[in-house]
Amino acid sequence: MSHLTMINSLSLRSIANTRMLRKLMIAISIGATVTLSGCSLFSVYKIDLPQGTPLSQTQAQALKVGMSQNQVLYILGSPAIRDTLEPNRWDYIYDFQAGTEGSRKGIADVKNASQHLRVYFDANGIVSRIEGIETLPQP
Repeated sequence: MSHLTMINSLSLRSIANTRMLRKLMIAISIGATVTLSGCSLFSVYKIDLPQGTPLSQTQAQALKVGMSQNQVLYILGSPAIRDTLEPNRWDYIYDFQAGTEGSRKGIADVKNASQHLRVYFDANGIVSRIEGIETLPQP
């Protein structure tokens, strides 16, 4: 066998081996992708979903009957609900749904407005009654 024939046969074998190796690598890549897509390690990131105003009992206990609406706004911020049908009542509601980060930190969900503070005002905009302090978390 001549050297030229041997070189041609080797180059054809190496081309065939390269194609086979390329097909094998593609198959392994597809298999790995499909396998890893089912792992929880690579799941979709979910954001924490806080809704409303998070308050503590300490903040709410700073409210006193006789305060003005501006003082309440200064201490607690804007209420979640200002009902036009009941303008003398402000509702501070807080719900929280833990996403990826909240789940990692072990933060519990707060559902169904279980943290609900109600502040009632008289006709002059002065606090007349406060309800729901016990539903708020302690600091």
